[in-house]
Amino acid sequence: MQHPLVVAVDGPAGSGKSSVSKAVARRLGYGFLDTGAAYRALAWHVAHSGVDPEDTAAVVASLDAFDYGIGTDPDGYRVRVGEHDVTEAIREPRISGIVSAVARVPEVRAHLIGLFRAIIAAELRPGIVVEGRDITTVVAPDAQVRILLTASEEVRMSRRAAELAGHDAAATGAQLRARDRADSKVVDFLNAAEGVTLVDSTELDFGQTIDAVISVIRAADDR
Repeated sequence: MQHPLVVAVDGPAGSGKSSVSKAVARRLGYGFLDTGAAYRALAWHVAHSGVDPEDTAAVVASLDAFDYGIGTDPDGYRVRVGEHDVTEAIREPRISGIVSAVARVPEVRAHLIGLFRAIIAAELRPGIVVEGRDITTVVAPDAQVRILLTASEEVRMSRRAAELAGHDAAATGAQLRARDRADSKVVDFLNAAEGVTLVDSTELDFGQTIDAVISVIRAADDR
């Protein structure tokens, strides 16, 4: 098997791909890469720099000063932009509201995809679970394990609202739908591409979803 073994996980917002992927990596002793954190970190960088996220040229220009770092330890990774620890800040609703505008820029995607591939190649653990929107089709189309993790929209909204305790549920749901609509114009993360295994967690709890993903990985490893 190629080293590291790459597990590519895609899915819509609220599907649980981040928490499930992290738990799977922890159980298997793999690294974990949250690619969405990079787009969020760039959105934070754009906002912090006073750049209009709708100004494509300005967003592209901001890449020159985008000093980004992220760990792959599922038990304690941090996200850094320059000297700022933005691990929590990038999850704020104000960042969620602008990340799609940043992520849809082709130059941004090309820049970050190169970064993701470098992080994957440098992983020293026996495997790495990489999650996002276009991992199975663009970032790591040759990954040994490719999974689309999904759930019904109602379940996804409920899960996301629970994650963002204290935020308005209706606003959270509207933001989730808006982000999925915007991102789906750039990449198809709602339908499994050829060779990608669909894991639907609508009727599964967290532990069952982890087991389902690990079963897919072990089946691939046995081939």
